[in-house]
Amino acid sequence: MELRFSFQLQSPLKLKSYTQTHKPDGIEAKMNEDIRKKEAPAGTIVGRLRRDLGTVESYAALIGILIGAGIFKVTSEAGAITGPSVILSYILLMPAILATSVPYAAFISTPLGREPGGEYLHISRTLGGYATAYIGSWLKIIAYVGAGAYLASALADYLIEFSGRQVSSEVHQALAVGSLLFFYVVHVIGVRWFGRIQVGMCVLLGLSILVLVVPGLFKIHPANYRPFLTHGLKGLAASLVPLFFSYAGFESLAQTAGETKDSTRRLPMVFLRGISLTALIFVLMSLVAFGVLPGSQLQTSRAPMTEVAATYLPWGAASFVTLGAIMAITTSLNPTLIVPSRLALIFVEDRLAPAWLGYVNPRTATPVRALTLTAAACLVLLLSRQLSLALNIAVFALILLYFIHSLVFLMLPRWNPQLNKEITIGLPVGLQRGAALLSVLAMGGLLVVQIIQDIQTLGNTTLRERIGKHSLTSLELIVVWSAIGAVLYALARRRRSAK
Repeated sequence: MELRFSFQLQSPLKLKSYTQTHKPDGIEAKMNEDIRKKEAPAGTIVGRLRRDLGTVESYAALIGILIGAGIFKVTSEAGAITGPSVILSYILLMPAILATSVPYAAFISTPLGREPGGEYLHISRTLGGYATAYIGSWLKIIAYVGAGAYLASALADYLIEFSGRQVSSEVHQALAVGSLLFFYVVHVIGVRWFGRIQVGMCVLLGLSILVLVVPGLFKIHPANYRPFLTHGLKGLAASLVPLFFSYAGFESLAQTAGETKDSTRRLPMVFLRGISLTALIFVLMSLVAFGVLPGSQLQTSRAPMTEVAATYLPWGAASFVTLGAIMAITTSLNPTLIVPSRLALIFVEDRLAPAWLGYVNPRTATPVRALTLTAAACLVLLLSRQLSLALNIAVFALILLYFIHSLVFLMLPRWNPQLNKEITIGLPVGLQRGAALLSVLAMGGLLVVQIIQDIQTLGNTTLRERIGKHSLTSLELIVVWSAIGAVLYALARRRRSAK
């Protein structure tokens, strides 16, 4: 392990003992500039960002990225694996995700919560070295680039379906590219517009969910829930990994820390409350979906939630649910672009990426070059139709990162006692440690399930078959992308040492 206590020299915040000062709400706007200077030290790259996001925008970013394509599509696909017990799968995953979010909330309540970086900062400043955090974050960047391309393609699908027309693949590609470029421009203009658009789209999403769920609760047929465990406990366990896709991505909220007002106080509670609300929505939507339509019908539907709504709502209201599905994708695509670009800024601050990548436009306070590189990578995957090369590691990479992050949090009191003392989240220490331990066990269990599934796939298919079907396993892709990340890290360390 590299220089255990080198974090004191490496961190832009220098990890001194900070004292939290909470201003009364009435004068918070007046003290905005003082807070900005305190939370983002002058002279750092992060200090050039602008704190234009508040609590409402933070909730919109978190809930939007969670209620994405997963709940509108993956729910029915998981039904083929386990049947109506998808409802139970969502319930079982809820405490695991909440437990995983507790270490994030705790870390963000420290001085590390004043700048983006998320688990990269948390892991590197706890262990006093960069390697594990860098390679883990590199895998995360690949996963988010793949997710950005996938969401743009999915948005094109839903827009075409909403229009009711048959179009060529070229038109589909044009819509996908246009969607990606639209949100890229929004981010380049400024984080304030990212927040405003995210809130507006989340309002439409929330209304569509109300239109679907509230009347649907009165149209449930209990017979549709039988048999509940269609494929037994084995099917229930197998459904957890694909359904985890619905919850994955909550940690991206940490990347907005450098642009959120009073981030160390606001963001921890947004994590815990936002995830709890989203989990309740997942359970209610799956309860209605499987209660209104038989599982066999849901599995064959291209737009399952719209078909559910069409059974008890007039045409206009059912179409509004389809609009909600579109909003679910856009509210996921919008914050997806933030993650790689803000991680790039932290890499530059730690001198693990070229300095030119850390340029922040002085007028818009946006990392234009990092955003451009992120959008370009998404476009390459989209236009080359090679989404699987990045998307197939998304769930595995995030589960692995959650596992490492929670494990590092358990190591925090011993490895970095000073940072541990600066946790200000209002949860008992025992509850924090218990949550982290539950997260380690849950994420470890999900890793084991996916590894077993991948090993079975490796044994039943040849490499040529997997390449031909664009279905390389997560294990294969993780090994390849990790090796690339290790090479990039070695080059960055050499460049850093030379300077």
